[in-house]
Amino acid sequence: MPALAIRFTGGTTTFQDPVSARLAAEFLTVPLGTVARCVADVRACAEHLRVDATPEVIERVAREHLLALVNSAPPPRSPR
Repeated sequence: MPALAIRFTGGTTTFQDPVSARLAAEFLTVPLGTVARCVADVRACAEHLRVDATPEVIERVAREHLLALVNSAPPPRSPR
């Protein structure tokens, strides 16, 4: 199983993995830990299925998962 893709330094989070960094910049409403975990999970699944886990494939599949996550959130409640 791959290691976590994030590193904590001085109260800020920097990504060692460029895929996680690109997706975190794209999905600003998703917590950084969720993005890193999604990328790690996709990478582990691809390796388990013996799919060639290139960064492009990992990013594409993780992006789809994150889009599903964002689009499945309930809409904000409006005041009555």
